[in-house]
Amino acid sequence: MVSEWLLKILVSQHAQLGSGLMLEVDTKMRRIMEQLTFWSIWLSRGTKKRSQLDLELEIENMGAHLNAYTSREQTVYYAKAFSKDLPRAVEILADIIQNSTLGEAEIERERGVILREMQEVETNLQEVVFDYLHATAYQNTALGRTILGPTENIKSINRKDLVDYITTHYKGPRIVLAAAGGVSHDELLDLAKFHFGDSLSTHKGEIPALPPCKFTGSEIRVRDDKMPLAHLAIAVEAVGWAHPDTICLMVANTLIGNWDRSFGGGMNLSSKLAQLTCHGNLCHSFQSFNTSYTDTGLWGIYMVCEPTTIADMLHVVQKEWMRLCTSVTESEVARAKNLLKTNMLLQLDGSTPICEDIGRQMLCYNRRIPIPELEARVDAVNAETIREVCTKYIYDKSPAIAAVGPIEQLPDFNQIRSNMCWLCD
Repeated sequence: MVSEWLLKILVSQHAQLGSGLMLEVDTKMRRIMEQLTFWSIWLSRGTKKRSQLDLELEIENMGAHLNAYTSREQTVYYAKAFSKDLPRAVEILADIIQNSTLGEAEIERERGVILREMQEVETNLQEVVFDYLHATAYQNTALGRTILGPTENIKSINRKDLVDYITTHYKGPRIVLAAAGGVSHDELLDLAKFHFGDSLSTHKGEIPALPPCKFTGSEIRVRDDKMPLAHLAIAVEAVGWAHPDTICLMVANTLIGNWDRSFGGGMNLSSKLAQLTCHGNLCHSFQSFNTSYTDTGLWGIYMVCEPTTIADMLHVVQKEWMRLCTSVTESEVARAKNLLKTNMLLQLDGSTPICEDIGRQMLCYNRRIPIPELEARVDAVNAETIREVCTKYIYDKSPAIAAVGPIEQLPDFNQIRSNMCWLCD
């Protein structure tokens, strides 16, 4: 039996630098760096040590896979290969990260690629709504910017910007090298020292103190009566990954749950909100979310509604939020805790998600949290702590709202804000 492993190198500007130092130019350079390194340069000119043909043949002959992705806080480069090819995979990653040629022709070609990708994102209404939600919740901060960045940034970036960005930010204190699968930790450590030690192990100067990303209760409305359905997200400020209240908010998020018209169960669903939504035919779908960043987060719900049911659906959602703050029961919390633990384990169903989890936890906690410890933290939550924490972060707090589509019947922001305290029948 052949063991497979997944190796990733995670570069995070936010976790080590913080959002306050992500200048207006950083988002565009981070995204183009991802595209250039693994699409243009890999498929066209290669690195200073490898031509395009050499690199392509080497990867194909290994049966390996290279890719990259970017989130609001992390840039991830990863290789997936067989265990026996670990040294070559680490060396290739190090070569691509440190020795990419960044040719002017490749940069010009990637402008078109990213601009087309931006057009594709704009057709995904959920992505659009969440971009608007971040833009209004984190105004004038790094988290308020989209991952792809504004069009004017993509059109204006040049090679010097990229080189300066890589030289400044791709340093040891901001990088995690993680692996999962058939790999020895000692072997990985030796390879990291050999391939990354000289250029990434030291960092001149201290990492500056970082201002937090400030949350602002506000709204963005984009009315388009030609659209058949309204897309709406509403959220309050939550906490960062390492905050003690994170687990409790995760349980509260599980209590709200998600629902779609294609689901069976009807009034027998465990989520109270799903029962009410199904009974009243209030929306096409909803999805509760708890998004954590380094020093802040968003806790809320995304829903897709008919134009005539927006107000009723929002009323039911806010009423259910108030119930979390005042009268959630122990049986509901016990069910949500079991579901949360199950989902946490199901997410770690292979080397890919395990490696992602290792990298993210090292950036957020500076250690890997064992599964038994996470389960113990979840088990420590009860109905009283849910009520206390939800009252702290939800009750009488100003929300951020993003809505797109036929939203004429969406209540005024002041009315929505006033309903963030107890609603009477």
